[in-house]
Amino acid sequence: MRFKAELLNAEEMRRALHRIAHEIVEAGKGVEGLALVGIHTRGIPLAERLARYIREFEGKEVPVGLLDITLYRDDLSEIGLRPQVRQTRIPFEITDKAVVLVDDVLYTGRTARAALDALMDLGRPRRIYLAVLIDRGHRELPIRADFVGKNVPTARSEVVKVKLQEVDGEDRVELWEREAL
Repeated sequence: MRFKAELLNAEEMRRALHRIAHEIVEAGKGVEGLALVGIHTRGIPLAERLARYIREFEGKEVPVGLLDITLYRDDLSEIGLRPQVRQTRIPFEITDKAVVLVDDVLYTGRTARAALDALMDLGRPRRIYLAVLIDRGHRELPIRADFVGKNVPTARSEVVKVKLQEVDGEDRVELWEREAL
């Protein structure tokens, strides 16, 4: 793959997440009954950051859970005989809550669909929102994000790489091009 561009640097990412945190609180008219659920892998630290930013400006805790969608994927038969199943940990009741699913990149919509299925197996939220750092287009399902850090029109041959301090040791979003065969 060939590096093409930096889409967000650390400061731009921080600002985008702060804005999303404010938008979430505004949409919910406060934080009462609100919960954040990060989708493995990079959705989890993003959800934790959003919760921290909300706590900083609202002075209230918002619970955060982590969701593994591996067994809900529609391509499970294609990813190998032993898919890596990670932990789902939602230490709060989701029924009647406004739940914000958090992920790094929205692309085809299939990850979000799998996350909705997994979440619905755990309870019946009052409302489900989707927050993503990057929306790159190319939807294959009728899914859209409620909160978006940045919309980035991409080609299918391009790859968006989100790097987070908690996982990768740095904060930035990059655009890469797949090499032609």
